[in-house]
Amino acid sequence: MRVKRFMHLLLPMVGVVLAVLAWWAASVMIPELPSPARTWQESKIYILQPLVKRGETDQGIALLAYYSLLRVAQGFLLGIMIGTPVGFLLGVSPLLCRMFDPLMQVMRPISPLAWLPLGLVLFQKSETAALFAIAVCSMWPTIINTMVGVRAIPQDYWNVAKVLRLSKTTTFLKIIVPATLPYMFTGYRLSLGIAWLVIVASEMLTGAPGVGGFLWQEYNSLIYAHILLAIITIGVIGFVLDRLMGLAEARLRAA
Repeated sequence: MRVKRFMHLLLPMVGVVLAVLAWWAASVMIPELPSPARTWQESKIYILQPLVKRGETDQGIALLAYYSLLRVAQGFLLGIMIGTPVGFLLGVSPLLCRMFDPLMQVMRPISPLAWLPLGLVLFQKSETAALFAIAVCSMWPTIINTMVGVRAIPQDYWNVAKVLRLSKTTTFLKIIVPATLPYMFTGYRLSLGIAWLVIVASEMLTGAPGVGGFLWQEYNSLIYAHILLAIITIGVIGFVLDRLMGLAEARLRAA
């Protein structure tokens, strides 16, 4: 057991070390690419002073991440508030599913870079447009997984509801929701990942304060070390969000 735990911790650390070594080797071959040490030297003020606000765009990395996460939370919640009931409706009604499936398949692959300009036209505000883009792009996994979860309910469950003459409300609360919850959380996990991807693109386009806005600003200033800092921050936060949703899903399945 101890050996397994040790290997469970060691292997990811080895992977990180190998990635850093590959980064260092690439920086040797490409002079414009900052090395890990140079990236740390040029970016450590943002890490060591994570909550300091020196200007509108010159802020600690924790503040920038906070702005992005706040937008993600709002857009993600809006997306699942729309996606969950739509998924239930499409799951219980084959007629509605056939009616809207072609439209859903057309809209689902549309890039957030296309939804954001439409949001700007509709709402005239970059913040609202970003929330619109996040909600529209992130709701599809929730819709699809909820719909699949409803369809996966065994026929015996429906038969029991009929035998007991349960009302539609009781059937929904006591049978449909509990049986669909694991599928819903899988959809939420995927939706959260997409929401995080969309906010970075939205901030880059609108220049809003956040990790994405910081990345675009430093790209325009040609400060490559800060670009790498932003990329690493985006990856780490995405990893943490995915793990948190994974833990929530695991606890739900164990309950």
